[in-house]
Amino acid sequence: MTTSIRLVAGLGNVGREYAATRHNAGFWFADALAASLGTTFSRDGKFAGDVARAGALRIVKPSTYMNLSGQSVAALANFHAIAPAEILVVHDELDLQPGEAKMKLGGGVAGHNGLKDIRARLGSADFWRLRLGIGHPRDSQFAEQAVVDYVLRPPLAAERGAIDAAIDAALGAWPDIAAGDFERAMLVLHTKPKDTK
Repeated sequence: MTTSIRLVAGLGNVGREYAATRHNAGFWFADALAASLGTTFSRDGKFAGDVARAGALRIVKPSTYMNLSGQSVAALANFHAIAPAEILVVHDELDLQPGEAKMKLGGGVAGHNGLKDIRARLGSADFWRLRLGIGHPRDSQFAEQAVVDYVLRPPLAAERGAIDAAIDAALGAWPDIAAGDFERAMLVLHTKPKDTK
């Protein structure tokens, strides 16, 4: 039986001061997905987040800070009887370069506080993750910068362009993700275009 995605949670921090920061890449995807599906967000206090609906699919941007993201995700999952395997959490990923997007089911949280809280509140790590690369300060001109400062600053213009391109690629794979054809979606996302030189 195919498992389809019923809940997409884009992770980020609320507030204008965080809107353009690397840690908000999950929010950027959620906004792009909602726009592509012709739906909009409205604040829903019951679910501690901004929620958009497209058919049976719900998209949420938690209105808590990142480290309490699970409050919103678990509230929606419990209310609508959504299993962890029907949830896609979209988040920034230090271990991928800007422009890369990868999907996986389950696994560790690699110190990501949003993922940590979602895992704790769902009581399971077996949810899907869409990881949007933001790069790591050690691999950049910001090598001396602490990770917490790095993720809470806006990316350089070229990096933002690469992250936006990865979001576009993920939107291209969305029909497969939505249908539960994760193998095909991962093939699309994880295959680098051939060099045409």
